[in-house]
Amino acid sequence: MTEYKLVVVGAGGVGKSALTIQLIQNHFVDEYDPTIEDSYRKQVVIDGETCLLDILDTAGQEEYSAMRDQYMRTGEGFLCVFAINNTKSFEDIHHYRCIVNKAVFKELCFTMQRVEDAFYTLVREIRQYRVKKISKEEKTPGCMKIKKCLVM
Repeated sequence: MTEYKLVVVGAGGVGKSALTIQLIQNHFVDEYDPTIEDSYRKQVVIDGETCLLDILDTAGQEEYSAMRDQYMRTGEGFLCVFAINNTKSFEDIHHYRCIVNKAVFKELCFTMQRVEDAFYTLVREIRQYRVKKISKEEKTPGCMKIKKCLVM
């Protein structure tokens, strides 16, 4: 079974935990409880392949920014979340993109009914990236290997 390390990032109060819990437990949490950092694992089937999603739900508050370095190093794919009624949270996405500074940045808008699609699309992108990376490494033996990831 293939494991995918996904990280959910965004400003405080935009719904990162609500989206993650919607995927993991199939129910929407509507009350706000600030997160420091929570980790979830879920086995799913995506396009006929059994996958293990290792999802890190991060703190959006600035006082926990010191924790970012660790999850920025270990994440393969990043789901950037913003609130449509909070312009600053949208502007913050650029900040997260600069911090991550990785291979691919993908923007995806979705409704609550498409929460699963957002996470699954990220997994599909990671798969494609892994295939391209392996193909490139086979063509260029002896190259220095750099860990890359995806940002949505």
